[in-house]
Amino acid sequence: MRLYKRSFLAFALSASCVSAFAPSKKYAIRSAVSQSAAQPTSQSPSFLANNLRNNFQLSVATSEILSSKTSPSSVTCPNGNANPWEIHKFGGASLADAALYRTVGELLITESSGRLISSDDSEDGEEHHSGPIPTMAVVSARGGMTDQLVAVVDSALLDMNAAESALTLAVETQLNILKELAPPAITDEIEERVRKDAKDILSVVQSLRMIRSVPPSVMEVVTGFGEIWSAQTLYAYLKHKGVKTAWMDARDVLIVRSEKANAGLGDKGSSSSTGGVTPLYAKSAQNLEEWWNGVGKEEGVNSEDIPSTEAPIVIATGFVATSDSGVPTTLKRSGSDYSATIFAKLTASARVTMWKNTDGVYTADPRRVPEAFSIDSLKYDEAMELAYFGAQVLHPSAMEPCIDSNIPVYVRNIFNPDFRGTVIQGRCTSLSETNKAGKVVNWRSKQGEIPIKGITSVDGVSLLTLEGASVIGGAQVAERFMGSMASAGIDVLMVTQASSESSITIVVPENMGQAALRAAQSTFELELSRSNVNAISLTDKPLAIVAIVGEGMALQSGVSATFMSSLAKANVNIRVIAQGSSERQVAVVVDGDDASRALRAAHMAFTLSQTMVSVTVLGATGKLGSALIQQLNEQRESLSKKMNLSICVNAVTSSKKMLMGKDGKCLVTTSDVRAMLDSDEAAGLDMYALTMALKGDVNPHRVVIDCTNDDSVADYYAQWLNSGANVISPGRRAGAGPMERYNEIREAVTSNSVEWQYESSVGSALPIISTLRDLLQTGDDVQLLRGCLSGTMAYVFRTMDESTPFSEAVRQAMEKDFAENNIREDLSGVDAARKVVVLARELGMNVSVEDVVVESLLPDEIRNKEYTGTKEDVNAAILEDLKSLDEPMLKRWKAELDNGRLLRYKFYIDVATGICQCKLEGVDNTDTLYRLRDNENLIAFETSRYTTSPLIVKGAAAGPELAAAGMFADLLRMGRGFIGSQA
Repeated sequence: MRLYKRSFLAFALSASCVSAFAPSKKYAIRSAVSQSAAQPTSQSPSFLANNLRNNFQLSVATSEILSSKTSPSSVTCPNGNANPWEIHKFGGASLADAALYRTVGELLITESSGRLISSDDSEDGEEHHSGPIPTMAVVSARGGMTDQLVAVVDSALLDMNAAESALTLAVETQLNILKELAPPAITDEIEERVRKDAKDILSVVQSLRMIRSVPPSVMEVVTGFGEIWSAQTLYAYLKHKGVKTAWMDARDVLIVRSEKANAGLGDKGSSSSTGGVTPLYAKSAQNLEEWWNGVGKEEGVNSEDIPSTEAPIVIATGFVATSDSGVPTTLKRSGSDYSATIFAKLTASARVTMWKNTDGVYTADPRRVPEAFSIDSLKYDEAMELAYFGAQVLHPSAMEPCIDSNIPVYVRNIFNPDFRGTVIQGRCTSLSETNKAGKVVNWRSKQGEIPIKGITSVDGVSLLTLEGASVIGGAQVAERFMGSMASAGIDVLMVTQASSESSITIVVPENMGQAALRAAQSTFELELSRSNVNAISLTDKPLAIVAIVGEGMALQSGVSATFMSSLAKANVNIRVIAQGSSERQVAVVVDGDDASRALRAAHMAFTLSQTMVSVTVLGATGKLGSALIQQLNEQRESLSKKMNLSICVNAVTSSKKMLMGKDGKCLVTTSDVRAMLDSDEAAGLDMYALTMALKGDVNPHRVVIDCTNDDSVADYYAQWLNSGANVISPGRRAGAGPMERYNEIREAVTSNSVEWQYESSVGSALPIISTLRDLLQTGDDVQLLRGCLSGTMAYVFRTMDESTPFSEAVRQAMEKDFAENNIREDLSGVDAARKVVVLARELGMNVSVEDVVVESLLPDEIRNKEYTGTKEDVNAAILEDLKSLDEPMLKRWKAELDNGRLLRYKFYIDVATGICQCKLEGVDNTDTLYRLRDNENLIAFETSRYTTSPLIVKGAAAGPELAAAGMFADLLRMGRGFIGSQA
């Protein structure tokens, strides 16, 4: 029978208001005030971690509160077992239903039976089995139980019936799970206790209506029953399995002192504080010994009769404890982590394992950075920095007992127990020791060593800025400003200060922003009225902190540069920058909407994951789009291995449909895009929705590849570029389109540090535009460009002769996919003219298609004729009409041949005169176009450097495969740039 030392509920209401107005100490704020205001400074949450550690270590030396005393050997070496205790902590998500309780129970049985120790890890160098391990499980309430009990207390103020219903639901759900796990012989006694607890809860919450408020101690007592019931439920299963087990109410053992007696539970999901709760180890160790020799013996876990092949399993409640004044309390939200490490110290445990639903601590939040992966090991200090910046590692305070006793903390996956997970142990080298150890080196010089361990973020923060207080004096301003925050109970997450105008900016939780503003305005009310302080302002939009953390940052140059450069490349604006004095972290504040993009950009920058390029392919079902996607699929594995580059196609469109990956993720497959767009998952093409999805894509490296050659699509380029996306366009609608739109696109490129690549718009895969840019950027004076830019024209006039009429040569070019979708664009010279305009604009010439002198091979009746029917019908009709040109074209061909010349469709760009033209003319064997073959393009660059003979670029340049290769090359150039920006 379990004996309770006190009636906890009896104390709850009477003691609730004793310290309702106790002052709240803000040691972090006070530390910030002590910094010198005479120099520009920056602070970040690392100073919270440093102060916490220093405060902890000071107390160890000066106070019995943090005495290092552990329990006697009868507890730490139970029943003479050679192995020390091991602590396992399970959160509510691991205890959500009966199946999970079974999973936890079986895992504990397995862990308690021992493990195989490899020869590398054993002292004697031999492989052997550890033998049974004394095991303690610290459990949270069933998933959702704490919220249900909070609802019971809150609803009692308004509707007692609702409170009773909420309590009944919570209790019956727990009991149903209990009854699934063990027979009535075991569960009946537990059920009786649970129902009695429920009656006690109702009696307490009924009294709340009289005082019309909820004292924090009442909330803490009531919510603590979730852990009490959860521990007994797991105990019942283990007892049913025949395990030597007992359950422990931590309120009988753990004694704590709280600096914030009325702080309540704390914020849900918080991992930044345990509310100033300090364990009293000496008294707790004494209580644990009494429990072990009392309840432990009654339950049979403290017995010499336990076989040497077995070890006891104790189930302890997390979260709950008792204050040094005997009042029931908690270790605040998520405090079960703290419970586990306190028990680890009390029992001199060999390790603590925090069981989660992920494979350890990740390099970043995998929900926001899909490429994140498990970290093999962390130092305590690194883990604390990550936790302060929002990473769901464990409470920073929870690591204190393990730091003091150097107990390793493992973070493992309950659903993948064979995976080692992350181990947290050891201290980082102090900055003074690091400075003595060596010289500064660039972090990239240490091949394979990455200076950071993880990247994390804190969402929902605001900036409070005091500007222009130079008249008052920097030191006084800082003291009063930070003092006002401390007095108002504001959590200051980061501080930056500029001495020039005595301006200070602090980062505070968004929900404290208005309170912080009022506190500062009140403090400087007189100075504001006299204009001694220019302004005190609070940001009006959600912001986020993004931080990189790692011991390897100290004395390694280039870390901050890599971080900032990655954010700039991802078009993420930085509002505040701070580096902790420990040099283990650098933090920035960015717009909340940019946080995920910033996380992914930084993660890629430090090669913690492959550089991923998020690609949208417009016109993916056309010949050009299909050829591109095929090439992407073929090269995907090679790019991953050789360039560490991942191409993620996350959206495809046809002329009528579109399909986007869910939440911006890659499409599962792109092997049959046409079938994908015909599926029920595809939606109607909506360019606005597509644009919004592109803007919302958190991948920092976004590329739109436009295979449509559609004027209406080109209208969106500026929007995409302004959102930070890059554009590749093989078509010439944008490059040779209206000058106003062209300039708008160019301005978007410049303003947003993004790229618009269109190499394939002229010459397909040939490096024509890049060569021209190289000449211009190296200072060469380009005077004349000439050649042939139409693969269709090259093929037609290479093929036609007396036996192959002009119309037949055109038909063959169309059959080989050398021609544009509308063959009349080739034969009228319009397509060549657009290419000329693209090149002329690269040369700085302000020209449009209308300015090009073009010789059309088509008479007006064919050029302007309205053809109807299917694409095949239209092409057949055009070819039939072209037969009327066979005779005049043959005549012209013969006339040139008789003079030793061949027909070629030639272009000229004369920079000096500004003349651009395309025309059909005869060339002799001294002309570079004379030997033009099949579908080749040729361009000759006549410049001030290439005077003896022109620089010539020549090669096959017609057909979807070659054009796709040109787009692919553009994409790879961008990819190398993304990778290079991370170097």
